[in-house]
Amino acid sequence: MKAIIPVAGAGKNLRPLTYTQPKPLIPVAGKPIICYIIDQLTSLGVQDFVFIIGYLGEKIRDFVEQTYPDIHKTFVTQDHREGSGHAIWTARESFRDSNQIIIFFGDTILDVDFNRIIKSESSCVAVQKVKNPRDFGLVEFHPDGFVKRFVEKPSIPLSDMALVGVYKIADPSALIEGLDYNIRNNIRTDGEFPLTDGLMRMLERGIPFSTVKVDNWFDCGRKEILLETNALLLEREGYASSVIPEFVNTIVIPPVSIGEQCQIKNSIIGPHVTIGNHAVIESAIVKNSIIGNYASIREAVLQASVIGNDTAITGLRQSLNIGDNTEIDFR
Repeated sequence: MKAIIPVAGAGKNLRPLTYTQPKPLIPVAGKPIICYIIDQLTSLGVQDFVFIIGYLGEKIRDFVEQTYPDIHKTFVTQDHREGSGHAIWTARESFRDSNQIIIFFGDTILDVDFNRIIKSESSCVAVQKVKNPRDFGLVEFHPDGFVKRFVEKPSIPLSDMALVGVYKIADPSALIEGLDYNIRNNIRTDGEFPLTDGLMRMLERGIPFSTVKVDNWFDCGRKEILLETNALLLEREGYASSVIPEFVNTIVIPPVSIGEQCQIKNSIIGPHVTIGNHAVIESAIVKNSIIGNYASIREAVLQASVIGNDTAITGLRQSLNIGDNTEIDFR
């Protein structure tokens, strides 16, 4: 099976952090979001990946090539962002001859039985009930449980079961034909070509879809969800740092994830803090936050904050969302 991973989005809801840091590379509970996706799929035996890159795509390419040298990987560039369906269509030649594919959007962390998805005889999509269905692609059902209709962000929803970003496609050529039909005929929804509409073309041809409900869906597209996901995962076994160095005059309140070669002194760290490699923290209090690699924080109190790589903060009592390569001095 071949995995298609769209990671071309600009991450507008996480700006300014994503001006210089691709959303899939933001760390959550000690590792970048994209690592959760790749690790889950490789644990199922998937070794062939197609990454659809665009915004800051070279950073994603470099990270994947360095971190996962043993997987087979292809990178396809989506030059013009015209929706999720357009992204998949852009990469069509890389999977046209595949027997089946799994599409996994690169800003999502899921708790789900992936074996049920992979082993489904029909095409299959992952779903979860949501409170605000107008904001999502939705699935409507036949009485037998199979999918009746896919619809993208309807004004009058007839279902509250949302697509969560994982799709097993048993007939990739049919998906390509559906996407190609929409693009060739300029059939758009809200100005774009969503994957949902391509899936609907498959349904109209009589191709069945089943669904699998996920246990947890962490759509890490907003700061609040990002921090909530970080906290929830750190509470689970195997995510937080199990061995924490003795930092000078510092109290560490678990659970936390602290990267390599960090310098921390005269501080209180935690709970629910992820700190990247080579960070420097002095005379600070940090809780419920994500701190990037090589960040420098001095004389500050931070909570509910996301701090990018190579960032310097001195003298602060605020909740921040700050991008990479930033220097702030509030003294």
